[in-house]
Formats: sequence, C-alpha cells, structure tokens
Amino acid sequence: MHFVAWIVLCAIGTATAAAQPQKNYEDREEFDVYDEVTKDFRANNFSKALTDLEHWSEKYPDSDFKDDRQILYVQAYAGATQAPKVLDAAGGVLANDRFASANPATVIRVLYDVVSAIQRVPDPSPQQIATAAKAAGLLDSYDTPPEGATAPAWAATRADLRSAAQAALLYIAILPASRAMKANDCSGAEAAAMKAIEQFPESVQAAWLLALANICLAKSDPAKSSLALYELARASSLDPVKGMADGKWQQATVLPYMEKSYTQFHGADPRGLKELKELAQQSPLPPAGFVIKSVAEIEGEQEAKLEIEHPELALWMKIRQALSGIDGEHYFESELKGVSIPELQGVLVEARPACRPTELRVAIRLPSDARNPRENVALKLEKPLIGKPEIGSELHWTGVAAAFSKEPFLLTMDVEPFNVKKLTVSPCQPMPRRKLT
Repeated sequence: MHFVAWIVLCAIGTATAAAQPQKNYEDREEFDVYDEVTKDFRANNFSKALTDLEHWSEKYPDSDFKDDRQILYVQAYAGATQAPKVLDAAGGVLANDRFASANPATVIRVLYDVVSAIQRVPDPSPQQIATAAKAAGLLDSYDTPPEGATAPAWAATRADLRSAAQAALLYIAILPASRAMKANDCSGAEAAAMKAIEQFPESVQAAWLLALANICLAKSDPAKSSLALYELARASSLDPVKGMADGKWQQATVLPYMEKSYTQFHGADPRGLKELKELAQQSPLPPAGFVIKSVAEIEGEQEAKLEIEHPELALWMKIRQALSGIDGEHYFESELKGVSIPELQGVLVEARPACRPTELRVAIRLPSDARNPRENVALKLEKPLIGKPEIGSELHWTGVAAAFSKEPFLLTMDVEPFNVKKLTVSPCQPMPRRKLT
C-alpha cells in the first residue's frame, strides 16, 4: 500500500506540526516532556512514548496541546499494536469538532490507524464500532491531499485509503453475523448476513457467513440446503480482490468445503457443480425457485420412475436391500421364505447341467452393475427344462423363495418350468452313437 511508507515518515511530523504557534507550553518542563515524546516516536519506541504521554497528561492535564496529545496517543497505541486502545483513544479525537480542520496528514494518519485497528479487535464494544464506522466513513470520502503530495501520488494513495475504509466497513457489517454464528443463533446470523450482503454484494465473507447460517438452519429445515450451497459456491468463486477476502483462505478453505458439501448433498456431479459456480457469480442471491436436489430426492425420483418403467427390477431392489441388511437372514425366515414372489427378470449366467437343466443361475441387473451383472438368484426347477438354454439370454420367471445365503449373496427359488418365460433355448445335441462290445 502506497500509504504505509508515507505513514512512517509522517508519524511524528504531523503531530508536531499540529502543536505549533498559537499554543504555548506551560513551562520548560512541559516542553522537555513533549520533546521526549518526539524522540520516542522517531526511535519507534512506542511503549516508552505511551509512558511519557502518561507523564505529560498527569503533569499537565489542561495543556494547550491536549488535543494534539490525544492524537499522539492514537498513534502510539497503533505503533504498539494495541488495537482496542487505538479505538478508545480515537473516540475523543473524532468527537472534537476541531479535528476536521487539522493538518491533512494528521487527519489521514488517525483515520487510517482507526480503520486498521477495528479489524484486529475480535469482539469490539458498541462504542469502538461506532468510532471505527465514523472514521471509515470520513476516510472513504476524504479528498484533501497532504502538503507536498503530487496529483498521481495522491490518486494512488487515496485509492488505498478508500480500500482500507471499505475493508473496515465490511468488517463492521459482517460482525453481527459472525457473532450470531458463535452464539449458535442461526436465524440471527442469516438475517445479519443478508443485511451485510445488501451493503457488500461482492463480499466473499458475507456469502460465506450466509452459507454457514443456512447450513445450520438446514438441520431443522432441509429447504435451506439449496441456499447454503449457492452461497458456498458464490463465496468460493467470487474475485477475492473485489470481495475483499484472502485469496489463499478462499482456495484452501472455502473451495474444498464447498465441493465436499455439494457432493455429499447432491452426489458426484462435476457438470452440475461447474454450472452452480457460474450461476452463483451472477447474483448475490439465487433466482426464484432455485433448488438443488439431494441424493435422497434423486434416488426417490429414480425409484419412482423405475417402478413405473421396470416394476420387476424395482421389486427386486427392495428385496435385495432388505436381504442385504443387518437382519437379512431374519427378514428371509420371517417375511420371505415360502412366499410366492411376483415376476422377476434377469440374465442367465449358468445352467446346471447345460442341457435339460434342473437349476438355472441368474443375475438380475442393477443400475450400479448393469455392465457386470452378478449371479444372485438360483432357480430350482421342479422338472428338467427341455432343451439347452442360451447363456446370456434374458428370462422372466415367478417362483417361491426357498433358501437364502448372505455370503455369497444367493436367493434360491423353487420354480415350475412353465413359469420360466422368454428364455432362449436350443435343442440339445444328440448323443454320439457307440458300439457295444
């Protein structure tokens, strides 16, 4: 930032310039105290400067220079990185009507110290927030260059100062949402984050906090999940410079959290994820009716569609799920054994024996293993099947559940040959003739 170097050069010079002609030291000792403070600043010994300022205040409480001394307090606390005390000391400075007409370098320095300090105070008081907000507003609109500043230098510096002011205002804006989240006040955090987004629509942190609030609310209101994912996508893809956020934090924390949350909620969908990020960049809030379907919702829709288009497969999936559960054996013995099961459909894997078989090994294709169907049903035939069934051909059948093995998974059914349908069968090869000896 262009202003940082300037601040170091002006640290004591501006205060010295403010403490001049029309004011008088009470005696030589007061001048000596002030001179000691000046030396402390030039040596960047801010701890000693604070000690000497205290001595000055105690010895000369009504000094002609008490306003200037208060400004020096602000600068000394800033140099000593005591952010809360910067804000406390600046309250009186900003409340003084004479401050606005002070040397521009002095005004800029104080305002900059204040807006920098507020962002280093995790839990500022209402008065500290008010002081910082006032300083940020003044700094954002301040346009009086310090003496000696060239037009190009002032233009660059003013841009930096405005960025610092906006960063402080953003911090103040998102603070209520951050506090509400820490207090587990999900509704309060959502309302506060919404308000911050209205003020800073490009803020990465505001979108992040709104997402966290809605993740919290989604525990009791699943409809909030879509907004949470939208705001996570927005927080992960906004320009961190425009959004006044740490780009490294955005890439290391926000982006992976967003991608993990999306996949867990919706399932693996790279194209959908890409489209969500692109959509989220367009507006602070999603369009009306925006919804992201959960894995459960998608599976429910697929099951409903399956029951309409392939009822036999839908039936098998329910049976398979129940048998694969922890109590699969108990379910079979108590609910399925001896029960006539409606028509199922599968693919022949093996015939035992190959010609005129009495047992057919069948694989029922599931969506997850359609390319590599696994043997999972054995059909025990009451009588041998006429002919040689073609391996890989499709068949339909009805039968009665007779036995079950969980490892390996195999459901055995008793089936009448005439209840085996649509199976491709070819004639058995005739036995070769042999000579009897």
